[in-house]
Amino acid sequence: MTSVPNRVRDLIEASGLTRRAFGARIGLDESKLSKSLSGTRRFSSVDLARIAETCHVTVDWLLTGDTPAVSMAARTTGGSARSALDAAAGFSATRTDLATLGYPQQWRTPPSRRVTDRYAEEGRDLAHWATEACEGFGSPSTSEDLSSLVEAVFGVDVAVVDLDADFDGLAVSSADVKLILLATSPLPSRQRFTLAHELGHLLAGDDQGVHLDRDVFDRAQAREPGEARANAFASSFLMPEAALRSAAQAGITEAAFASLAWDLVVSPSALAYRLLHLRLIDAGTCDRYKVIPAAKAAHMAGRGEEFARQVAASSTPRPPGLLMRDAYAAYETGKTTLRPYANLLGVDVDVLRDSIEADTAVDGAL
Repeated sequence: MTSVPNRVRDLIEASGLTRRAFGARIGLDESKLSKSLSGTRRFSSVDLARIAETCHVTVDWLLTGDTPAVSMAARTTGGSARSALDAAAGFSATRTDLATLGYPQQWRTPPSRRVTDRYAEEGRDLAHWATEACEGFGSPSTSEDLSSLVEAVFGVDVAVVDLDADFDGLAVSSADVKLILLATSPLPSRQRFTLAHELGHLLAGDDQGVHLDRDVFDRAQAREPGEARANAFASSFLMPEAALRSAAQAGITEAAFASLAWDLVVSPSALAYRLLHLRLIDAGTCDRYKVIPAAKAAHMAGRGEEFARQVAASSTPRPPGLLMRDAYAAYETGKTTLRPYANLLGVDVDVLRDSIEADTAVDGAL
């Protein structure tokens, strides 16, 4: 098994630079670099971060030599999944490096659950626990910013990125990483259902590694046990039975249906099927309501302005909030450089550093 010094030696050789030139590039004088390579001095966390940046590797790889499953998948997968896996590999590498530097992800583990062959029932049970876990933070069924709620309650990193049109999202699960990656979408309710669906996969412990969902509404895929459980979780999490039964007491007219869809921020189709499953509407009513376009439902409910705002939000990329927080904290404490935080923001690191220093100068002058 190779060591950290051996891996750094290999990187220096591959760079074609002398030790002195390589040391200068990473901000380490030749004497300290030589001591670190000989094992008489340990590479500091900042040394490792600078080497990783310079050589386009991760701190975790420098320390362990291991390549995460998501990175392997990104190298070997093509088509519409490739861009999603590339983005997930980048976020996962940053999260793993931060865990190595003392900033582990605070993932909330669900309690042990009864395992049966009734996967939809398992999903509904898990949704009941997850909904209770959200108490004090907000209601998942009505929260406009479900991504922030999921991050706050469950400790999951949630990112929204531009992906190919035929890809909904994915979930990454490993010892150091719990990540949900969603595609930007002009359909807010679809993106929201995908988020809940991927959360269901993570909470159920499905697919340790990477779980891809090109289409969360694919009927053939929905017959698979894990997908049936994730769909049941998402439906129960976003459309609680108690809320629907309460609404049904006043009668679910078409106008009431449209308002309910927008109160819960779900698609008319998903809501119609959920009401049918609970026997709150009949099959004929379901057939009429499920084909109502989301924009028409919003108009019927007098929520056109809200619909436009939601479309703008779901069409906008979003970096993982918790990951950004931890990346900046690691920089502030001197355990890493500013680059990981700049990469998450999608800005040039030198421009960001100049902005931070300029801000400090203004603060000091007041």
